[in-house]
Amino acid sequence: MPPAIRVESLEKDYGDVQALDGLDLTVPEGSFFGLLGPNGAGKTTFINVLVGLVRKTGGRAEVFGNDVVEDYQSARDAIGLAPQEFNVDRFFPIEEVLHHKAGYHGLPEAEAEERAAEALKRVGIYDKRDVRFDWLSGGMKRRFMLARALVTDPDLLILDEPTAGVDVELRHDLWEVITDLNDEGTTILLTTHYIEEAERLCDEVAIIDSGQKVTVATPDELTEKGSDTLTVYCESEVGDAPVLDDERIEGVTVEGDTIRVRATSASEVVPSVLRQLEAAGHTPLDIDIERTSLEEVFVDLTRRDEDASDDAADVSDEASDEETDDTGTDERVTAEASR
Repeated sequence: MPPAIRVESLEKDYGDVQALDGLDLTVPEGSFFGLLGPNGAGKTTFINVLVGLVRKTGGRAEVFGNDVVEDYQSARDAIGLAPQEFNVDRFFPIEEVLHHKAGYHGLPEAEAEERAAEALKRVGIYDKRDVRFDWLSGGMKRRFMLARALVTDPDLLILDEPTAGVDVELRHDLWEVITDLNDEGTTILLTTHYIEEAERLCDEVAIIDSGQKVTVATPDELTEKGSDTLTVYCESEVGDAPVLDDERIEGVTVEGDTIRVRATSASEVVPSVLRQLEAAGHTPLDIDIERTSLEEVFVDLTRRDEDASDDAADVSDEASDEETDDTGTDERVTAEASR
């Protein structure tokens, strides 16, 4: 079976703005896949290419093996989209809006009515079925956006910031609905600014920045990329930072009787650190380990990507300056020769 999503060298530019810059990404069928990135990273553009709202500039994009341009209808029918914006017809009762949505996808009227009722019940707002969208509370509007995405019974559910601006209780309610759908076989693609949401829900996470893939890994694998902090509380003040011989240790700082050790895996270096401290005359009384968070890794990876881009730009500028200097020298030599 083909993956739920496969994009290769995907590009989209808006004049001078390169929203997607050779993006390669594969989302396995049945997975719960997170898409993270800073504002302007290209997440929404990527989604809009998949659903046909934006035409790609280059590359290839497929949904369950269907090209999003050549096999548009098949690709689009497989997707249920809950966008971040409330793009809803506000003049009809919400159940009727779902009837219209199902009809756009060719469902017979009786089936459309049945699907609409099921979707509203699933998200917990069936009792509001005769209410217009504008009259719903903010939380109910979010629930309705999910119901609209579900009314066609999609194989791929795309959720663009589905819990933005909702309270904690509603967020957990939506998590439960979404995880149940994934357990039933629906592939989920989630974009979110809530790092704990991706860490809790997703099988894999892709981080993109400047329209390019930075990395793809499980949340656990990503946190392993970061550095933990081992804090050692000693019997008395330590003085200067001790020298600890272990290649896994990235740095040591001291504050009074407290030593903080940054390491790739703090729990593994504990025996080595304690032995060396005791050998140096310090008496450890207690320790504490703070694991790196997915948010810290995310910030570090995207900052690293920005630094690499800045370095590349600096090299380009230097090369340009050298070319200008060389050209100027050639012009001076030519002028002197002519004189």
